[in-house]
Amino acid sequence: MNDLLSCARELQHLAHKLMYLGMDGEPIYSDDFTRLNKEVLVESDSLFVAKSSGIEEEANLCLALLMGYNATIYDYGDKREKKQAVLDRICNILKQLPPSLLKVRLLTFCYGEIYEESLLQEAYDIIDSWDKATLNSEQTEIIEELKNIADNPYPYCCID
Repeated sequence: MNDLLSCARELQHLAHKLMYLGMDGEPIYSDDFTRLNKEVLVESDSLFVAKSSGIEEEANLCLALLMGYNATIYDYGDKREKKQAVLDRICNILKQLPPSLLKVRLLTFCYGEIYEESLLQEAYDIIDSWDKATLNSEQTEIIEELKNIADNPYPYCCID
């Protein structure tokens, strides 16, 4: 596995850890939370300028960046522009990417940004092709994540 793909997967892991910090019932300590936020932002910014060598590497890199920028609380004024640049990169590769867990993950996190129904439908079309009796933990997790995002469209909901 090359270094870029390894770094992208590590960022995905860190961003996931940050997004779900405390969900396991463990207490959240401010110094751990701050350290992890900083680590995710620094890693996201360092990978933002990276160039991938293939479609799967690019998909993993874009997924890592989108997850990273979504997970961190820090914003030095350019996070929105960076997320938009990542979304543009994703749009350029989605049609080339074969149906897979990776594609569902990309579609899910993109849907969580722009709530475009065609992304949701494509993700569900791929999920519907999976054998429900043999789902692995990653497939089960992304199905739950997609359902959560679809059921709770935070940016577009009204809070009374």
